[in-house]
Amino acid sequence: MALTVRLALRDWDWLTPILLGDIKPSGFTVAIERVGTLIGDLASDPGFDGAEMSFSRYAQRVLRAEAKVVALPHFLMRGFRHRCIITSKASTIDSLEGLAGKAIGLAGWQDSGNTWTRALLRRKGVGVPDARWWLSRLSAAHPITDRIAGFGRPGLIETVPGDRPLLDMLEAGELDAVFTPFMPPGFFAPESRLRPLLADYRAAEVRYFREVGYVPGIHLLGLKQALVAEHPTLPAALSELLDESARMWLDKREKYADTTPWIIDELARCARDLPPGWDRNGLAANATMIEAFATELHQQGIAPRLLTLSELFPTATLP
Repeated sequence: MALTVRLALRDWDWLTPILLGDIKPSGFTVAIERVGTLIGDLASDPGFDGAEMSFSRYAQRVLRAEAKVVALPHFLMRGFRHRCIITSKASTIDSLEGLAGKAIGLAGWQDSGNTWTRALLRRKGVGVPDARWWLSRLSAAHPITDRIAGFGRPGLIETVPGDRPLLDMLEAGELDAVFTPFMPPGFFAPESRLRPLLADYRAAEVRYFREVGYVPGIHLLGLKQALVAEHPTLPAALSELLDESARMWLDKREKYADTTPWIIDELARCARDLPPGWDRNGLAANATMIEAFATELHQQGIAPRLLTLSELFPTATLP
């Protein structure tokens, strides 16, 4: 019987060639279930062989020596984080340095994206002890859950009493900024009372890339260890399949650029501002970024020690 690999992935548009059958793997088939939120624990989930995973949460699995899941250095989600800091239009703060001593809200302390966002502040001299951090749901539409995950520090990192929504506190002036990967409804409307902290966050992101040489990796692909042990060539084959899908999708976006009036301009700006291969997967292409993230996990107190490349990705090798 042919092997079918069952994957739980976010609804990324570059998966379309796989979902439509435009490209197919050799020697196995792939069944992708598009999920709105990442599954809780791949190791114990009988429905999937692999899944999109938080880089941070995977690193914590490695620290706990939970070997039932191995990850590929294949980053399904990458993104700059400057754009993910929002504030009130009434605020006068317009720089990362301006957040020193301020009250900052976020919806998850250990989240990979928030770890990278705190790294931006740390580069500007604003470390974890230099601000006041409040954890809660972004809006009333989001569930009440444990968002501090054991990383609280009284007087420094705390849960908002009563789980009040962060956006309500931001508009009321009780928070100076909020970290969020997804903008709230109406954020881009002219009448919105919120704005990005950095007026030209794109320029800041380009400068950051030129300084560090990477776009931060946030989510990666995890597979059950037993499956990898039985099919050792599967990780590389899956990674190539996903890369091929992304390449085909980009080629079609460049051809059928009328999806939006200016998507062609966005593609042109990416080609101008980022070098070819900026999104290349694999250990060698991402070693610097992975080591930087491991450093941030340690410096921010999420990891008690510095994780190595071989610990994080035992099935991958450098050339």
